[in-house]
Amino acid sequence: MITFEHVEKKYPDGFVALKDIHFHINEGELVALIGPSGSGKTTTMRMINRLIEPTSGRILINGEDISKKDPVLLRRDIGYVIQQIGLLPHLTIEENITLVPKLKGWDPQRYESKVDELLNLVGLNPEEYKSRFPAELSGGQQQRVGVIRALAAEPPVILMDEPFSALDPISREQLQDELVNLQEDIKKTIVFVTHDMDEAIKIADRIAILKDGEIIQFDTPERILRHPKNEFVRGFIGEERLQALENTDPTAADLMLKKVITARPARGLAQSLKTMRTYKVDTLLVTNSKNELLGVATIDNVEKYYADEDKTLQDIMDTDVSTVQTDTPYTDVAEVFARGAVLIPVLENEKLVGLITRSTMMRGLAGMKIAPATEGDIKNE
Repeated sequence: MITFEHVEKKYPDGFVALKDIHFHINEGELVALIGPSGSGKTTTMRMINRLIEPTSGRILINGEDISKKDPVLLRRDIGYVIQQIGLLPHLTIEENITLVPKLKGWDPQRYESKVDELLNLVGLNPEEYKSRFPAELSGGQQQRVGVIRALAAEPPVILMDEPFSALDPISREQLQDELVNLQEDIKKTIVFVTHDMDEAIKIADRIAILKDGEIIQFDTPERILRHPKNEFVRGFIGEERLQALENTDPTAADLMLKKVITARPARGLAQSLKTMRTYKVDTLLVTNSKNELLGVATIDNVEKYYADEDKTLQDIMDTDVSTVQTDTPYTDVAEVFARGAVLIPVLENEKLVGLITRSTMMRGLAGMKIAPATEGDIKNE
């Protein structure tokens, strides 16, 4: 599907950003490009839609040399999702999604039905969301729209440049899960740039690890974890942490997120929605002045009761919330999730100190520890 043939990028000042890059990405494959800053991962991805031109070598899509194609027409057949989302603020969600289909001359009936299909695909009710403007959505909702906008014109190739890195950990993990599920249905060829090894392992069919403009290892997550090529790869994926936890049983403290956004129960719904959008979270943990957990408020409930100006978080929060202590064994944490919990607040001495999601639990069990939260990590709004 996508082939790099001995591609090099050299700038006028002599800096070589890419050195003899040679690889092939299969049709329907999700490949993650990962490496430290300056490794060449974003340069590699941007060459696919000719935002950056190679100095030498060839790039082929379905056997066709892309240097011979009109770059504007090329880009209309390649979806592009970026960290900053890039939704046009003066256009509605529907208008943002249909932008490229309109440029390609689609029939209105076709692109209007496509909007409903895609919004439903990511759990956003079309009747509720398509007439809204980007500023009226949370960060996670905006990024969902950014992903489906890239799918709207049914491109065979989608480029994703650290699309989830600006989101809060919960929204980020939810979108990672949604991308994995979505890819099972759409089977697009996706090139995904990330700096997060956990993310790459979770979503990718294969991972290309870059350093100083060269691909050090290009293989499946399983083989990279089992057979890292050298010390750089071992250090980058954190193999030493995997080995360190082989003989230990993690507790809730090993599995929890340390960034938690909280709010007081008297907070109004307009204030709460603003806080969610500011910090790009879909959930607020409601606490009192002693940082004791009172309940959980989701963005769905805030929006559901938003029209009632007299309601506060105390009126709409869920108080039936399962919690665990920092020393709770991971097996007991897993049982809480098995009973249907979506997230689990972690308490210590009756105070909120962290939050566990399914993804953070799985990372912890894999040995990729998340630093335990401290009281200073609880951001109260």
